[in-house]
Amino acid sequence: MTDLLIKNTRPMAGPKADIRIKGGRIAEIGPDIAPQGEPVEDAAGALALPGFVEAHTHLDKSLIGWPWYHNDVGNELLDMIANERAVKKEWGIDPHVQSMRHALQTVAYGATVIRSHVDIDTEGKLRPLEGVMKTAELLSDVVEIETVAFPQSGLMIRDGTTDLMDQAMTMGADVVGGLDPCGVDRDPKGHLDFIFDLAEKHGKPIDIHLHEPGEMGAFSMEMILDRTEALSMAGQVTVSHAFCLGMPDPVRVAGLVERLARNDVRIMTTAPASSEAPAVMQLREAGIKVGAGNDGIRDTWGPYGNGDMLERAKFIGLRNNFRRDTEVALAFDVCSTGGAEAMNVEPPKLEVGARGDVVVVTGESLAHAVVTHAPRHLVVKAGKVTARNGAALTEAP
Repeated sequence: MTDLLIKNTRPMAGPKADIRIKGGRIAEIGPDIAPQGEPVEDAAGALALPGFVEAHTHLDKSLIGWPWYHNDVGNELLDMIANERAVKKEWGIDPHVQSMRHALQTVAYGATVIRSHVDIDTEGKLRPLEGVMKTAELLSDVVEIETVAFPQSGLMIRDGTTDLMDQAMTMGADVVGGLDPCGVDRDPKGHLDFIFDLAEKHGKPIDIHLHEPGEMGAFSMEMILDRTEALSMAGQVTVSHAFCLGMPDPVRVAGLVERLARNDVRIMTTAPASSEAPAVMQLREAGIKVGAGNDGIRDTWGPYGNGDMLERAKFIGLRNNFRRDTEVALAFDVCSTGGAEAMNVEPPKLEVGARGDVVVVTGESLAHAVVTHAPRHLVVKAGKVTARNGAALTEAP
């Protein structure tokens, strides 16, 4: 059903109003809208917010639905990568089942758009992508899922991965992924030349994991920017994590931020508690599009996370020392409309003509809802109710 009337809500914590969705799009917002035969939901004075955007996660990695995973792996990146490959094989993880469980839990918290990085390597080959693409197809009327072909185990250091990445794009992956060209592949030129060539070949954008800190990360960032400029790919390149932008050298960071803005390179952050991170206000003031995500949740990498983008907005506020209500509203925007703009997909907005992606949330104000990550009464995707009272209406496997 793509027609719906939501009564007695407060859009963006403003005055009470009703929201009519017709043909999947918002047709009217105002007081006392009379029903015209469509289904009616009474929000009982709760807030209405635009759909949430999970712009950086890993649907194929989650262990939701499995017994608790006892993690005793060290903190070295390559150790964690190798451990994950081993556990996936030992446990017989089905990427479709796990991505369904993860996606539906995220939907229950209010997500209407998800960008998922999906492992492409010489052991799993294309099976993870096949599983997540099946999930995306089955949930196409519940949540929009975009896939990134992601060389988690390295690209140049594992023979055969480049061929698999090319096959993944031919299969229909939406975005070309990359990973730490210096720290993992130890071949930044080879790594970046390949992924930019692959993106050009398939006409797709790029999203690169860049965990590299400090000067190493800044060096990789400059190489990414060089290629973005040379290939006229403004607006088509995203850097995820970008820990180097949190380095304690404001002049160095300001130079990178200026180039990022000039080339319309987007940044995706998880607002980590234990790593340097980009300053969201600085990026937004420079005109850089910023999105956010929960990264992996409940997986071999760590026990944390639940898929809640309202909670992630709280973490962004904490990490960036946002205290004023206007600042908390900015943190929320990064997890909703701003995240979609960073992805180059249609952004959810509470305005006539926008897609009918609406989340009904308890709260006195937007900031109150963020800091309490308040209960979700209703989640609506293009006029279809997809979750109610914190539970997705589609049953997870």
